[in-house]
Amino acid sequence: MIQLYLHFSRKKSQLCSVLTVSNLELHFGGRTIFDGITFQIVRTDRIGLVGRNGAGKSTLLKVLTGFYKPDGGDISFPKDFEIGYLPQDININTDKSVYEETKSAFAKFLALEEEVAKLALEMETRTDYDTDSFMDLINLFNEKDSQLHLMGSHNIDEEIGKILKGLGFKPEEFDKPVATFSGGWQMRIELAKILLQKPDLILFDEPTNHLDIHSITWLENFLKDYDGAILLISHDKAFLNNVTNRTIEIFNGDIDDYKANYSKYIELRVERKEQQINAKKNQEREIRQMERNIERFKAKASKASFAQSLMKKLDKIDIIEVDVEDISKMNIRFPDAVPSGKVVLEVKNVSKSYGPKKVIQNESFYVDKGDRIAFLGKNGMGKTTMSRMIAGDLDYDGEIRMGYNVHLGYYAQHQAEVLDGNKTVFETIDEAAVGDMRTKVRTLLGCFLFSGEDVEKKVKVLSGGEKGRLAMCKLLLEPMNLLILDEPTNHLDMVSKETLKLALKEYQGTLILISHDRDFLQGLTNRIFEFGENGIKEHIGDINDFLEEKKAENFREYESEKAQNKLDKANNNTPAPKPTNTAPVANDKDLKALKNKATKLENSIAEIDIQIASFEDKLKDPEQFQKVSADANFYKQYEDAKATQSKLMQEWEEVIGQIEG
Repeated sequence: MIQLYLHFSRKKSQLCSVLTVSNLELHFGGRTIFDGITFQIVRTDRIGLVGRNGAGKSTLLKVLTGFYKPDGGDISFPKDFEIGYLPQDININTDKSVYEETKSAFAKFLALEEEVAKLALEMETRTDYDTDSFMDLINLFNEKDSQLHLMGSHNIDEEIGKILKGLGFKPEEFDKPVATFSGGWQMRIELAKILLQKPDLILFDEPTNHLDIHSITWLENFLKDYDGAILLISHDKAFLNNVTNRTIEIFNGDIDDYKANYSKYIELRVERKEQQINAKKNQEREIRQMERNIERFKAKASKASFAQSLMKKLDKIDIIEVDVEDISKMNIRFPDAVPSGKVVLEVKNVSKSYGPKKVIQNESFYVDKGDRIAFLGKNGMGKTTMSRMIAGDLDYDGEIRMGYNVHLGYYAQHQAEVLDGNKTVFETIDEAAVGDMRTKVRTLLGCFLFSGEDVEKKVKVLSGGEKGRLAMCKLLLEPMNLLILDEPTNHLDMVSKETLKLALKEYQGTLILISHDRDFLQGLTNRIFEFGENGIKEHIGDINDFLEEKKAENFREYESEKAQNKLDKANNNTPAPKPTNTAPVANDKDLKALKNKATKLENSIAEIDIQIASFEDKLKDPEQFQKVSADANFYKQYEDAKATQSKLMQEWEEVIGQIEG
């Protein structure tokens, strides 16, 4: 369920907007989820919400949206405060196209724009200028028009295209029905709508689970400049470090608040526990001393009053508690398998199509014993398709040949979702176990944090992280010397991910990984197969080497796209710039003149920015607004200033383009 509280009657630069949570309490089935937690969120906050699976992270987001009602405490925010919420699972049931569904983010703006146009038309056609009714019409027009200006002007097509492209959609997909896209792509559409609505606070629940590395990098850069607060749940350490400046940890119904990103929070948490331990030792030493003095003096009449004062002081001491960490973690070790031959896998001239869409076309590569390969690329480029073909789950054209003595283990992207929900945890593993493993089922489940009554739980009541651990447990029932893991870290918490990563580092077989988690991939691979529009391209090295290389490639692609856009405009009969403006710079003198012109334009832009800010300050101030609301000349000057600003910016961009050329 998605809940959005949207109000457009104030400027986004309002810095005093605060959401306050006071003494929040929540209980489920006798279990305390939150025990009187208190915190505030201001516009500049980028908060990472962390804690073990089941700690209450997703629950807190649902409380903030109003989906869950707390048992006690209060949540307050200003009247015009906006909240946007992106849950983990989304199902958009609509016949609209991707573009039309995304455009619904501007519904309030478009409705208000239409209302203002109707009021303006009515004022033009009426002639009863001296009546109270006409004055009421003018006042209503001024009120609605000022609201429209406060919302800001929108180049809707450009904004929608920018966001959708950043999230991985191709322009030719904008007109396709939303229903034809998977849940992961529908999640991107909902994310695009929230980013376009620009709420005061965005609540993200695992936003990177369905994004590829390119889209994650784009989203990171977008959120760094976002004018609003962010509260997010993510198990992507790199994403947390790049986006957040504050970390709130939920543990045993309480919270700890750190003014730092995730990595710094880990350091501070260690320091805090050391300080707590030292403080507790000092307090215990002080208490023992006081108790000795009480015993020493309470029997002496001359010291009885002193002993009484010590006893009162002792009763008033607040005992220092040391945070008790949940140190339970998975214990994974992939069983040793018989060695394979030197060549583990050969793919020759393989193709795969879904109807008219060609996903894989005439691809060939090989995998040697001991290779550790990452499949990377945008979603829809064929990574999962290739892994399924290798695992024998899909038919194909061409040849895929396993090497000598290869034993394949495959973890599918949605492996956790295909578990039988009506079976218990124990039944799921016991029925899949063979041979000696039948006697070790409970031990193996214990390694994946399933013990006691947990093993009798139905699979359907498990959390996403618990299902992921159970699916991984099934993979260890037989020794495998070739592992293909498709997004194995989805829904795993930080500790479980780190445990899996250590196990894969020690794994002696051949490994193929599909993952968007850069921190998880780092140090695990030595070859990268990039799946793209032009097929599969091999890169030697790890994820960091690949991303460094892609920076340069992405810039070249951007330049190429920019040149193509100019060409497209020319083909659409866009008037060509004057020859004097597009001529290449002939010498240093010309270059110097252009730089001087750019400086003058920058100064003019700065001056007009100040003028526009002055206009907008008057619109925001209630007293000033009353004075200018009926002044048609004021709005004309405001619009003229914005038009001048746009013209100066366009001229400056042309000059900068000539300098760079």
